[in-house]
Formats: sequence, C-alpha cells, structure tokens
Amino acid sequence: MDLPAHLAWLVDEASASSSPEQFIAELGRQLLADGLPLAGGALTLSIPHPIIARRTWLWRAGTGAVIEALDFAGSSLNKAAGEWLAGLGPTYEGKIGRGSDNPIMGWAGSHSFTPSETERLDEAARFAAAPLAALTARTALTTLLEAYLGKRSAAQVQAGALGRNNGETIRAALLCADLRDFTALSEATDPSLMIATLDAWFDRIAGAVHAFGGEVLKFIGDGVLAIFPVTGTPAEACEASLRAVAAARAGMVHLDATRQAQGLVPLPFGVALHFGEMLWGNIGAADRLDFTAIGPAVNLVSRLEGLCKSLGHRVLISGALAAETTTRLVPLGEHRLRGIADPCTVFTLPTD
Repeated sequence: MDLPAHLAWLVDEASASSSPEQFIAELGRQLLADGLPLAGGALTLSIPHPIIARRTWLWRAGTGAVIEALDFAGSSLNKAAGEWLAGLGPTYEGKIGRGSDNPIMGWAGSHSFTPSETERLDEAARFAAAPLAALTARTALTTLLEAYLGKRSAAQVQAGALGRNNGETIRAALLCADLRDFTALSEATDPSLMIATLDAWFDRIAGAVHAFGGEVLKFIGDGVLAIFPVTGTPAEACEASLRAVAAARAGMVHLDATRQAQGLVPLPFGVALHFGEMLWGNIGAADRLDFTAIGPAVNLVSRLEGLCKSLGHRVLISGALAAETTTRLVPLGEHRLRGIADPCTVFTLPTD
C-alpha cells in the first residue's frame, strides 16, 4: 500500500519514539513536509500522578522547539494545549480513541484548515492510535516511577539497573532532616491528623529540595534523606543544598504560623548537610529492592543531624561541605559523632 510519508512513519517507526516530545516534533515535521499548513502542534497524555492530571508537549513549527506544560487535577481538560494553540492560529483537535483519558493531539494552522486538510489530520489521528498507546504506557510508567523513586533513580531503574550489583559511586551534597520530638507528638495526635502533619512537613522539605535540583531518596518515618548530585562543580551542588535549606526554613515558618492560628503546636526540626561520595544503586533482598545511597557520607550526615538538638541549632553543616561554599557560616568546633572514627568540624548558619 502506497501511503503518504507521515502515515508510513506512523505505521513503521512512530512506536519506537523515545519520548512524547520526539513523537509530536517528528510527526509535525512529517505533516509539514507532506504539505499541511501547520504553525504548531500539541500532544496531551493523561498520567498517574498525585497532583498532575495531564502532561502536554507543545511543538512550534517555525523553530522545531518543544516545551512541556502541565494540567493539574481539577483543571479544564486540555486547557494548556488549547490556549497555546489558539495563540498560533486556527486550531484542530483530534482525540485518539473514545476514552476520557485517551491521548489528545491538536494542531494550529497558518490559515484555516480546508475540509481536505482536516480530513488528512483526522486520518493521521487514526493512524497515531497504536503508537500512542505504547508511548502512553511508557510515559505512565516513567511518571509513576518518578513519583515513588525520584527522577534520577527512576531513570536508572527504567534503563535496566535491576540487580543488586548495579550501582555507581557519585559525589553529592547530602541533606538529612527530621522533626524533633516526633514520637511524643504522634502519641498525642489523632492518626489522621498526624498523617496530615507529616504531609505538610514533607511538602516543605521535599518541595525545597526539588526546587533546587535535588532528589529525595527516601522518607524514613518523619525523616528525609536527599541528595544534590554533582553535575557541574561541587560548589554548585553545595550551594543548591544551602538554598534548599533556606527555602525549607521559610516554608516551615509559614506552616508554624498556620498551625498556631489553628491552636496546634509548632514543628521543631533539624537539618544536616554534608558533602562526599556514596554508592548509589540497588540494595535489598533478591526479590525486593530499594534504590538508595549508602556509604560513610550517608552515615555521617545522619549522625550530624542527630547532633542538632544537643547543640541547640536547627541547621548543622559539615566541614566537608563548608569547604566547598563561599556562604558565610558560623564555626561550632569539632564534635564526635556516634560510630564515626574522626571528629567532624561543624558549622551552622548565621541566622540559625
């Protein structure tokens, strides 16, 4: 069968697309080459995520650039795509299949689409159903893994790092944080309210970590372990961790004010920062794995966080991280940490 080039691509090659952005950009390019008057395109996929309902990839014909937009739970269906395409020109929207969560593919034209052009776009939408079904499944899996593992760890797992011998040594700034007096608070608090309290705490600390390029490795009770891997210079990773701590502290000030207005107690916490090497990879039983980090650096940052209460500071910073930053810090001397052979030089922030 002699198919137009864009339909042949959808049949023979589209299912191997590496990502939604690659799919919409290549299909748009194929349609342009086949004479469709496109100014831009959009592909929207529904995804399983706690707060994001849909992800949309927006392609501009003039530059070939693709950007991503998000529709959050409760927002109008395909709002991001509709508003963006309407700004480029007359629009066409084709839903792939009949389900409410099926992919949506939209196009903007350099002029109004003729009936013949609309028919060709309808045909492309029908041919796109099969490759988009496979792409949607892969994207849903990626999103789900990222929600539970973090973006970098999820990428490693999807790339096939599934054995216990899969791991690599990386350098990173480490952040360890937890709430003070959590056991007493949990015993005096209704379980449902305690869960809401933990969620609010984790929102502040994890939100700050993600905002500055870090990744939460795990939540442990009321504690958080996060890393800021070195992707440029060590100083950049360390500065990012310090900015994340500043943002988290600001968020907790606001949360404590809200809690006090509700007649609830504030949430004291401690945070420790360290810089070093760790083994990042799979650990666990043969059939139940955890993708995490281990090593002396992880042990040290955990022990350092435990020193916050006795030293009377919310933020403690190791000498190893202090050596990588120009941020002004206050020295607190050397301290012995449980299980760590050498004493650790400790600093705090001037405002702590």
